[in-house]
Amino acid sequence: MSRTDPSAKTVVITGGTDGIGRALAETRLQQGDRIVVVGRDRDKGTAFLSRARELGATDRASFVRADLGLLAENHRVLASVLGTSPVIDALVFCARHYRSDRAETTEGIEETFAHFYLSRHLLGHGLAPALLRAARPVVVNVAGPGAGLDLVNWDDLEFRSGYHGGAALGQGGKLNDLLGVSSAERYGGEGLRYVLIHPGATRTGLVGQYDEPTLRHIEELQRDAKPVSEALGPILAALDSPPPRPLSAIVEGRELAVDTSDFDPSAARRLHDLTERFLAERRPR
Repeated sequence: MSRTDPSAKTVVITGGTDGIGRALAETRLQQGDRIVVVGRDRDKGTAFLSRARELGATDRASFVRADLGLLAENHRVLASVLGTSPVIDALVFCARHYRSDRAETTEGIEETFAHFYLSRHLLGHGLAPALLRAARPVVVNVAGPGAGLDLVNWDDLEFRSGYHGGAALGQGGKLNDLLGVSSAERYGGEGLRYVLIHPGATRTGLVGQYDEPTLRHIEELQRDAKPVSEALGPILAALDSPPPRPLSAIVEGRELAVDTSDFDPSAARRLHDLTERFLAERRPR
C-alpha cells in the first residue's frame, strides 16, 4: 500500500474479520485510512475485501490470512506486513479465541496462551520499528485490563494441570496488561502509546469452542450487551488522539490508574523474560 495521502493512517487490525475488529476496519476505511486485516478465515477475509470494493477503497484494504495461534504464522504475518507497510500508525489487537476444553496447537503450545498472548507479544514487538516511524504511533490492546496479578499461573502458564477456559482467558487478559507495561517501558520514550481497552459486554460473534453451560451463559450475557458500534468509541478515540502517557488502561470508557500493583513493572519484566526464553527454546535451529 502506498502512502500518497499524508493524512491517511495505516492501521493493522488482528481479528479484523469479526465483531469489533471488523466494525473498526470498515469504519476506518470509510474515514480514509489504509487497513491491514489479519484473520484466520479466508471467506471472511474475502468478504472484507468485497466490502472495501463497495466503499471504493480497494487500494486501501488488504487481508493477511493467518492462524495467530502458531508462532510460524506470526512470523509470516510480520514479514508480510512489514514488506508492504514500512510505517504503521496504529496496531489494534482484537483477535481472541475461547476454548472450554484445553487444546494444544500443532506446535505443542496451549491454544489460549498462544493465540491470546504470545501472538500479541510477537506482533507488538515485531512491528515496533514500523510503528516508531509514525508521527503518533499507538497500540490498542483489546483484552480486559485491571484484574489482579493472582490470575497469572506463573509456574504453569499453559495450564497443563487444572485447566479452565475462563481461567486461561483471565490469565491471558492479565498477561496482556503486563505486555502493555513492558512495551510502554521499552518504547514509550520513543513516542509509542500503548492503550489497554475493555469495551464491556458486547454483542459479537462467538468465536471459539464452548461447552453447553458456557455457551448458554455467554448467550444470556449478550442479550443485554451493547452493540458493536457502541464498543468502538474508546478505540476510535485512542486512534485519533493517542493519550499523552506511554500507558493507559480504559474499561467501559473509564480510565484506570496504571501506577498500582496490578500493573507492576517488575512482574512485567519477569513475564517478558519468561516469554523470550519460551520463544527462544522453540526457534528453528
